[in-house]
Amino acid sequence: MKELEGKKIGFAICGSFCTIGKVFDQIEKLINNGAEVFPIMSSNASTIDTRFGRAEDFIDRLEKLTGNKVQTKIEETEPIGPHKLYDILVVAPCTGNTMAKLANAVTDTAVLMAIKATLRNAYPVVVAIATNDGLGLSLKNFGTLMNTRNIYFVPFGQDNYRTKKNSLVAKMDLIYDTITNALEGTQIQPVIVEY
Repeated sequence: MKELEGKKIGFAICGSFCTIGKVFDQIEKLINNGAEVFPIMSSNASTIDTRFGRAEDFIDRLEKLTGNKVQTKIEETEPIGPHKLYDILVVAPCTGNTMAKLANAVTDTAVLMAIKATLRNAYPVVVAIATNDGLGLSLKNFGTLMNTRNIYFVPFGQDNYRTKKNSLVAKMDLIYDTITNALEGTQIQPVIVEY
C-alpha cells in the first residue's frame, strides 16, 4: 500500500509567480504515493500572466495532473469545512499577502476560505512560504502563524540574503515530508534551513 493511499489533499497555490512552477513535481509525488489532490488557486494566481508562465497554462496543467477542476472561488472552497472534504490542506507557495490575511482572520479569497474551512475541523494546514518581506513587515504575521495550532511550516530559508535580505522561501522539495509529519501532528524539523 502506498503511504498516502486514501488521503485527500487540498493544494492551494498563491501568486508567488516565480515559485509556482516548483510545486508541480511535489503534487505529482503526492499522487504517485496514493493521494488524491484537489487544486485551488488564488484569484491572482489564476488570472495573472507573468514572465514565469500564463495563468491558463498553470490551470490546465493542474487539472490534467490531478484530474480535478481548479477551485478559484470562495463558494467552491467553503464546503471543505462542513463536509470535511480533505484530510490536509497545503498552501504552496503561500505569499506574504495571504499570510497577513490569515494571521488577521481575513477570508476574502478561495485559498483563505480553504484554510479557514480546514482549520475549522482541526485538520492540518501545511504552509510553504514565498515572500520578499518575510523578515520585514510580514515577520509579525509569520510569528503569529508559527504559534497557531494545526499550522505546519515547510522548512524555509533566505533565498537571496545578499540582494533580498528580507526574502524567505520554503524548500518546496520538503513539502512531502512536511505533509507526512503534519498528518501525525508534528512539525518537521529543523524549520529554518540553509536555502
